[in-house]
Order: sequence, then structure tokens, then C-alpha cells
Amino acid sequence: MNKIIQKCLLFLTIAVLFTNCRKKAFDEYYGRPDNLASPIYQQLQTKGNFKSLLACIDKAGYKATLSAAGYWTLFAPNDEAFQKFFTDRGITDVSQLDSGTCRQIVTYSLVYNAFTKARLGDYQAATGWVANSAFKRRTAYYSGFYDDTTNAGQKVKALSSNRNNTNGNNYFVLGDNNNKYIPYFVDNFVSGRALSATDYNYFYPGTTYTGFNVIDAKVVNPDAFAENGYIQEIDKVLLPLPSLDQYLASNPQFSEFKKLFDKYMVQFVLNSDATSRFKILTGANDNVYIKTFSTSLAFSPNNENFLKLQDNDAQSNSWTMFVPKNDVLTDYIKSVLLENYTSLDQLPLQIIADFLNAHMFQAAVWPSKFATTNNFQGEPARFDPKTDIVDKKILSNGIFYGTSKVQLANVFTTVYGKPYLDPKYLLMTRLLDQNLRYTITVPTLKFTLIMMSDAVLRSYGYDYNSLQSQWQYTAPGTSSTTVSTAIRDNLQRILATHIILTPRGELDNLNGSGIVETLNGEYIKYNQGKLISAGSQDSGYAVTVSGTKTASNGRVYYADNLLTFSKKTIGNSIVALGTATTSNFNYFTQLLKGSLLFNATTGDILGVSPGVFYTVYVPTNTAIQAAANAGLLPKVAATGLPNFAPTVQAERDLVTNFIQYHILNKNTLVPDGVKPSGAYETLYKKLSGDPTTLKVTNLPNSMEITDDYSRKANVIINSSNNLADRCVIHLIDNYLQYNPN
Repeated sequence: MNKIIQKCLLFLTIAVLFTNCRKKAFDEYYGRPDNLASPIYQQLQTKGNFKSLLACIDKAGYKATLSAAGYWTLFAPNDEAFQKFFTDRGITDVSQLDSGTCRQIVTYSLVYNAFTKARLGDYQAATGWVANSAFKRRTAYYSGFYDDTTNAGQKVKALSSNRNNTNGNNYFVLGDNNNKYIPYFVDNFVSGRALSATDYNYFYPGTTYTGFNVIDAKVVNPDAFAENGYIQEIDKVLLPLPSLDQYLASNPQFSEFKKLFDKYMVQFVLNSDATSRFKILTGANDNVYIKTFSTSLAFSPNNENFLKLQDNDAQSNSWTMFVPKNDVLTDYIKSVLLENYTSLDQLPLQIIADFLNAHMFQAAVWPSKFATTNNFQGEPARFDPKTDIVDKKILSNGIFYGTSKVQLANVFTTVYGKPYLDPKYLLMTRLLDQNLRYTITVPTLKFTLIMMSDAVLRSYGYDYNSLQSQWQYTAPGTSSTTVSTAIRDNLQRILATHIILTPRGELDNLNGSGIVETLNGEYIKYNQGKLISAGSQDSGYAVTVSGTKTASNGRVYYADNLLTFSKKTIGNSIVALGTATTSNFNYFTQLLKGSLLFNATTGDILGVSPGVFYTVYVPTNTAIQAAANAGLLPKVAATGLPNFAPTVQAERDLVTNFIQYHILNKNTLVPDGVKPSGAYETLYKKLSGDPTTLKVTNLPNSMEITDDYSRKANVIINSSNNLADRCVIHLIDNYLQYNPN
């Protein structure tokens, strides 16, 4: 043999031996360990009781996926489970199932990421694991493109929105397949949420709760480890659960509720990206529309991703929807929502949204938690789980309850509902919505609402300018219109004067007479079905009540005019009471007009500020004469009468101090026994600069005032309760003496 050939053969032999040695070392270090568990597919083969599931996997095209590397949890129905499934369907084996059904079975039981039972009960939050907080996991199954019909009757190719429509734009993310979630119930989650087997069996009465159930299946062999995940053996074949939107569409006894969504809250929005994707996948040229729900709703019932505030938040919570049966719903619509309208098409869309939202909860409402879980409007589920629920299902993205009654929403049952559901009170409703809606819809507080119709408000020149989104005022009889926030503030003050908190039913009957405080701290008076405010008193009219209706938290009165506020200064209101020489307010009025406190041009009183509440105690003429006789006020030597226009500074100071001591600062009191008895600050300050106080004993129809020297004065009821600008003026039977030190 040629020496060159010999050398070559020797070199090749050495190279092969070297390569084999290197490969052996490589395999020993990097190769698959002999003791590593086989992948899920091979594990199922080895176990021997998953022949039908394996056939299903093959037919679905998932053999390669489950035979390769990955990170899965498979809820695997055994052969016995499949046999029950076949019997229920009247078939004998997998060969009689189409590939689509096999895909549903496999992908809905296939959960992303590998989990043991102990970890399935924990929520994968962005900040780490949250123990005992999860009852769902995202599966490999999604519905994808489907056929739908718009409210106009147009048949379209559609995709479900995969986000909640919070702003009109973020309702769909291309690339998110809106995968369905599969619910399960492990003991650490159930105990962590203070639930019990009773909650589980409420939905699945035919299945024993074992501490590890998947829908209505039992896990019979948990946590079988595989190279690419875990196998949780179950005793039932599971098909994908419908979403809330899908279930609602499939159940005719709730079709009227669905119609509200379809007609008023759903849009099909053309999406070019989804259209392109559909063409790539199918070759078809159909336009694809995204089924979106209104931004006014609590959530989109076709969204499988829950709130998506965190990527996995659907693991720990879900939607809940309570849906009244058709007959119950139609009766409620006719008797309540359409009490003042002729059709749903006339209703403001917000009313329909509020009605739907009353039945929509951004949380899982478990049977034992009806009273403690609030809906989108912050109200509990007002249903009895034993008597009011006619259908109950845990679905892929939420819990569904069919009901035999509607959710009684505060916006409709409270006094707020009376203007809200009446087109004659749209302006009043708009005003309420700006600040007071959530005050007067509190069901545990009792209110009286004096109704302000659009016609009355417009007769005063008030209206809403939709183009500028502001309130406007047009002086009656003119064309001069003002649009400003000041108009809104005036209207809000007028509105608050029409709302009275009446915990003891103070205005349940207007046949008598009395005085009550309104929501803004001002007072109105009533007498034989007529109402008076400071402004109406100034204008010389009373508001006449023509009817009343009761609500869950009070009543409303229908009125023919507005309870307006006074535009007079408090000083001018006192002067109006005491101008007549026969008036018992005359001496005090003369003292005020002749004092350094009074501005004759404006009627302002020095130290009395706009927007602050006051009470003025005016001594009778006789009492003021007694004060002058006692040296507390200056006197005219020739007549012995009080000197109403002193020129000496010391005498002027006496008048100033006297008037200020008879005015309560920052408080309005009337003799109704509502505000507590006690010490109240006056405008007069001691020489030290500290404020003085009067002790007031406040009882129904009685008020006693005690001064610094324990002298007492009583409010003369028949001449008191005179209304002014954030002020009430009383007549008292004695003067009040201050201590300057």
C-alpha cells in the first residue's frame, strides 16, 4: 500500500476516534438525561388509559406540540371519561368526531404554562405570586373569526373585541386571540376566598366537590410530571365554555336583555388589519368587523381578558352578569323606564346603559357573596340566590345568573329617578349629574326633592348650551345671553335649595307649616302646600305644589315655580323688615342704618361676608329701649329714646358692639331642634381679640339664647324665621349683653 494512503487512513481513523470521543462527551454533558420524564404525549401513551384522548390529539393536529419541548398543563380526560362522552352523543369512538370538535377538546384542556395543583390556586401577578387567589387559566383555545349579524340585519364576518371599550379606541389588539379561560376549583382558593363546597355545588349540583375540580369534572390523578409540563387526569371530557356574550345569544328566554345590547350598545367596526389577516389565512376577501360594546358599559361581554390591568388578571377574577327573564324585563321597561316615554328609542342612551350596568359586575359574584359584592354602580346584588335565580352558569369569561326579577338600581328607585326618567326634567337631571347624583341616590338617606321642570327653568332664562358645554342665561324679555361658569354656580345653588335631607320625614306632609334646611344650608318655609325661599319671598311669590310621588329614599314634589336665592344683602333684608315704624324690627333697623357697620349704598354690613351663613337676633323695640336705659346703647337725653345716629366715637362703638353681638357667625339656626344646643360664635370680639359666644338652646318651636351674663332671651316664633341671603333673621324678646373682657 502506498505510504501516503497509509498515512491518510491512519489520520482518518484517529479523526473518527477523536470525533466519537468528543460526541460522547458532548452527549453526556448536553444530551437528554435517561431519567428525564418523557413529554406529555408519550406519557399518555405509557399510561395506557388515554387512548381516546391520544386519538383526539392526533386528529386535532397537536401530536407534535405535545411531543416536543414546551410548558403546558393538560387537563386530560381518561378513556372512561371519553366513553361517557361518546354515550351521551350516541357515538362509539373518536373516528365519529370531526377535527374541529377534537381541536376544541384538546385546546380547551390545554393551559399555557406548567402548574401543579398547589400553584393553580395562586395568581401570577406582575409583582409575583399572590397565594390562594386564582380559579382560571388561559387555554390554547380561541373562537377566532365567526359569522354574526348587525342590528340592521347585515351578515358580517366578525371577531370579538379582546379589550373593554374604555375610550372608543382600545377595544381590539391585533395578535391577541382572545383565548378562553378554563375555570377550576382548588381547596386553597376556595378557602382563601371564604367560599365553600356550597358555592361550587350551586353551579354543579351533580358533581362532588373534592378540593380539585375543573368545571364539573374531578381531578382523579393530579400532578403527573412530564418533560413539557404537567398532566392533571380528569373524569370528564370538557368542551369550551361560551362567553357571556355567546351564552346570552344562545338562550331565547333572555333575548329581550340581549336586544338592549344589540340595538343600543353594540357596533361592528371594520378593521383593515383583521381583514388582511383573514385573507392570508383563508384566501377569502370578506371584510372583518370587530364586535364592540359601548364605552358606557362596565365591560365588554365578549372580552375574555377581564380588565387587562395586568396581563394575567383574568386568573383571579371575572365578570358577572345578572339577566332578567323576558317577561320580567318587559314589565319593568313598561312600568318604570317608559313611565314617561313612549318607546325605548326615545330614552337617553345613558338610561339604557345605567339599566344594563346595574346588572353587570366587574367581579365574580359567588352565591354566598351576593350582599357583599358590588356592581359597576357600587351596589350589591339585590337577589336571593335561593328564590330569584332561574339559571346559573360559570362561563369562560364570567358568571351568568338568569333572574326572575330585575336589579333595583338606585338611579331608578331613589328620588333621583323621578327627574332622570322624565323628559320634562332633562335640565334638572343634567344639573344633578354634575354634583349631586351620588348624594341623592344613597338608599339609606331620606330626601325630599322639589322638582324643577325644563319649562320653569327656561322661563327664568336658564338653559344648557350644548355647543359650548356650558350653562347659559338669557334675561327674560331680552336677547342678551350670557354663557359662563357663574351661571352654572347659580343654578347649582338653586338646585341645592330644592333638595332637603329629611331623615324624620319632615316634609312627608305639606299641609301644616314649618321651616327646613336645604342641602346647601339655606332654609325654605312651607305652609299649606306652598313653599317659600329667600328669593321667592323677595319677589313676592310662593311656589305651589301640584303633586307628589314616593321613591325608595323619600319623595318628590312637583312645583310650578323656582325656589330662588335672595339677591339682597343681609343688611337690606333687615331694613326691609324694620322700615315701618310699627314694626318690631324698627329700632334695630334704625341702629343699623345709623351705625358705622352699614353701607347705605350697597346695604352691606361690615364683617358680614358673601357666601357665609349667619343668624341675626333682633331685639324688639321694647328690648332695645331697655338696653339704652341700661347704658348699653346711647340715648337721646331730651327724649330718653335710643340715639340711632350717635356722633361720639364711644357711643358709635356701643352700637357696633351691640349689633355684632346679636349676629351669629358662620351658622344659621332656626327653632326646629335639629341643630344641637350649645355655644355659637358671634361677630363681636373681646378686647383680647377672642370671639364671644352665645349659648343657644334649640328645641322644636322654641329657642332660648343666653348671653355672657346668663341673661336669657327667647325667639318670638310668629315674627321669626325671616329668610335672607344665607341667613335667618329672628325677633327676640330681650337684648343680649356681652362681656368685653
